[in-house]
Amino acid sequence: MMTTTLEVSQEILDSARLTISEIKVELAVHLYEQRRLSIGKARELADMSLWAFRQLVAARGIPVHFDESDLEADLTSLQEIKQL
Repeated sequence: MMTTTLEVSQEILDSARLTISEIKVELAVHLYEQRRLSIGKARELADMSLWAFRQLVAARGIPVHFDESDLEADLTSLQEIKQL
């Protein structure tokens, strides 16, 4: 997997009173809320378990994004499981 580095000055971190890990969580939550990242990718960016990330967004009052394509993907997965 290819990675990209984002530089954030210590002054900005200090002003925001955030650590690098906390900034990643905030970015992940924001991108999820804006529907720019799926919950899976957002939790990956936040370096959290799916359960913990779901709890975090729920605590912040951010609705779960679940649309028709998500439903279709879930139904496909269930059909595949039945064939095992």
